[in-house]
This record gives sequence, structure tokens and C-alpha cells, in this order.
Amino acid sequence: MPQRPKSLLDKVWDAHAVRTLRSGQTQLFIDTHLVHEVTSPQAFAMLRDLGLEVLMPERTFATVDHIVPTHTRVEPFEDPMAAAMIAHLRRNVAEHGIAFFDVGTGRQGIVHMVGPELGLTQPGTTIACGDSHTSTHGAFGAIAFGIGTTQVRDVLATQTLALSKPKLRRIEVNGRLGPGVYAKDVILHIIRTLGVKGGVGYAYEYAGDVFDAMSMEERMTVCNMSIEGGARFGYVQPDETTVAYLRGREYAPRGDAWDAAVERWLSFRSDPGCEYDDVVEIRAEDVPPTVTWGINPGQSVAIDEPVPRPEDVPEGERASVAEALAHMKLEGGRPLVGTPVDVAFLGSCTNARLSDFVEVAKVLAGRRVHPRVKAIAVPGSEHVKSECERIGIDRVFKAAGFEWRDAGCSMCLAMNPDKLVGDQLCASSSNRNFKGRQGSPTGRTVLMSPVMVAAAAVTGVVSDAREVFGVGREVVA
Repeated sequence: MPQRPKSLLDKVWDAHAVRTLRSGQTQLFIDTHLVHEVTSPQAFAMLRDLGLEVLMPERTFATVDHIVPTHTRVEPFEDPMAAAMIAHLRRNVAEHGIAFFDVGTGRQGIVHMVGPELGLTQPGTTIACGDSHTSTHGAFGAIAFGIGTTQVRDVLATQTLALSKPKLRRIEVNGRLGPGVYAKDVILHIIRTLGVKGGVGYAYEYAGDVFDAMSMEERMTVCNMSIEGGARFGYVQPDETTVAYLRGREYAPRGDAWDAAVERWLSFRSDPGCEYDDVVEIRAEDVPPTVTWGINPGQSVAIDEPVPRPEDVPEGERASVAEALAHMKLEGGRPLVGTPVDVAFLGSCTNARLSDFVEVAKVLAGRRVHPRVKAIAVPGSEHVKSECERIGIDRVFKAAGFEWRDAGCSMCLAMNPDKLVGDQLCASSSNRNFKGRQGSPTGRTVLMSPVMVAAAAVTGVVSDAREVFGVGREVVA
């Protein structure tokens, strides 16, 4: 009897199901567990209290990212909390025999950068980490999701998790993106269209011309923000682009094992005719350069569109719009373009990859940061930083007036010295614009693509990068 067509989610889930629990949940085997300094200390302490060991240290990998300073690598760090958390992680990984990518090893960085760079992130696998943006790894066709501290303990102790299988929504974006439209714009547009809670109960399968044409780094940007749309995780199906990215990576298979791995990876692709719980279709030509104006990633507009007024939205949304406008000190009905910017932040697990810095360097060369703006460029990993310096584009950022930093999460969530002050407004390539997210209760965040961050940095106001840099003119011609 022929088997019914299955989605990638079905295939990965079935391949990793240990058993069905009385609760109806699945006990799911976790291939790769990524650990960092913030959500692991309590989990290791609970493990110690229970007298348990890490069951599979060979499947557990650690680095430091959230709390590590980006302006210095000299220890002890000024923040005693940061020093203590890093010390705890070093002790825990040594005690349990876990691979650790420490500061100065050349492999340290934001955990969602390190996994792909080292080839730890592979198609058809399950990946968990105590961080919501673990969804990034879905770019490889992995089922990857963030977990809480007690679940970190559970994975350390059992290498499994109890999970409910989400429904599956296929999001197709077909056609060709316009000039000056990037992966960040695509995911902000999707979140605006479906809402920040639109994905609750779902996994997202990204498909269509646009995702097929994206590089792996662009796919990571999209999958990274799946969680901002409420989805449990998101993924792109593995293809030759995925295979080419993984070839030669430190933890990727080699020799005969490589060929077998590729065959297995590609076998996880969704079958033609498989069933979805929902399908959303978006025309690539309808995706504009997009920026947020409010206090969640769904509150966004096209760069040339006015900010909404409370009376413009359904009655049930008016209070949240009014709250967002008040916090952001914006007037509804007016354009966001021209709003003064205090800080320009190029970094985070969403947009601090080599391709982001290369793209910005193209438009930044020969320009200067506006004298009123503090601009910081924070590579997501030591590898990205060294690659930028090897090809010389760090000099472009320094000459323009950007501070060139060491690897870390930096101002994305400000669990380190990189924070907004007072009600500063930050043009940010990160993923969250919640109140207080960047370190000040009254600080304001406008999410945008890296090139748009560069445009804001040099003009001192929120700007349309297409006009500032002539982005995409060559494509139009």
C-alpha cells in the first residue's frame, strides 16, 4: 500500500518520536542541544541536585553570547554577574565533558551563528536551545526550537523532550523581490500580514521562488524571526544551496559519510501533494522595504507609508496602537521617515552575518555616520569578525564612524554594557522592539534591514535606503 505524502515536519517528527506519552505529547529525541551562559546555570544545578549526569555530552555544545561584553575581551569583566555566569558555564562544561566554544577560540559567538558555521546544524535533525531564536536553524530543514530552563535540564538528563506536534502552515512567496528589498523585509512583511500571534499553534514551512533563491544566511534571517510571528518554529526545505553551505564545515560528515548524509538530508523534503493545515500565498512584488513603528514586530509599515492612527485600525487594536505611539513618541498618520535616530545597531542573531556586513559595506564606503548618531557594528561571531577583517571591510565601518566590536548579542537585548540610555531611538537590525528590550525602560527600537540601519546612521533619521544609497538602481536599469 503506497504511503501517504508527508511533509518535512512529519518526516522529522516520526523519525525522532521515542513514544507517545499519556498526555498525548510525543517524547522526541533531540539530536543537538546548544547551550549558553544565561539559561544553563540553573539547569546544571538542578541536574547536580538530582545526582544526574549529562546523558549525551557528545550531542551538547556550548558558547557564550548574551552577557559577554563586546567592547573588551579583558577579564575579569566589569560586570560581576557576567563574570560569574561565564565562570559557571566553564565549570559545568568541564565537569560534564561538553564541547565549549569559549571567548578567544575563534569559534565563540551568538549560539545561532556558531551552530551553522561549524556544521552542527544539519537538515532533518532536531535542535533545542534555551533561547527563543533557535528557530534560526530551521533554515537548514531542521526542526529547531527554543526551550525553558527546566527543559534544558530535561534534555541534559534524557536527550529528549515532551512536545505537542504543531499544525503546519505553508507560506509561499513567489515572484521576484523589488530593488532594495531584503530577507528582513520579507519576514517583517509576513509577521505584519499574519500578526504576532498568527503563528500560535503552527510551524511555518517557507516555500516558493523567493526562499528557493535565498542564500543560507538570508534563510536564517527569515527563520530566526518565526518566533516573532508566534510560530513554534519555521523551516526551509533542504536543497543544493543547503548542501553547498555545509560542505567542508568542521562538524559536517566527510568522505563516504558525506554522500550518505546528503542523500538522507534531501530525503526529508516535503513530498509533493502532502497536506498542510493552512497555506498562505504572498506575491514577492508586494513586499516593500519594511520598518517597525511600534512595540512588537508586527507593528510595521512600508518605509514610505504613514504610521497608523488609532482610528485607522479595528476597535480591538486601538488601545495597543495608542500605547505604542505614546511609547515611541510618534504621531499617527505621519511618515516614519525623517524621525531622528540616536543609535544605529548592526548586529544580533538576525542580521550579524558576513553577508550583512558585506552588503552594508557596499553602500557605506566613502560615507560618514551622522555626528549625532552612535553607531556600533557587532559581528555575530568571532568567525564573522575575522572574515570581515580578512577581506578588509572592517576598515569601511571604522572609516565611516562605526564602532567595530567583538562578537556577542550586544544591544539586541542589552544583557551586557551595550544599552540604550533614556528615550534614545535605535535603528536596529535585531529582532525585538519590546519596551525595555534594549536596556532602557523608555528606549525606543525601530527594526529594519541592515542596509536601512546604515541609511539611518548616515542621515541621522529613519530613511529610505533606496533613496539614500540608490539601492537597486542597477537592478532597475
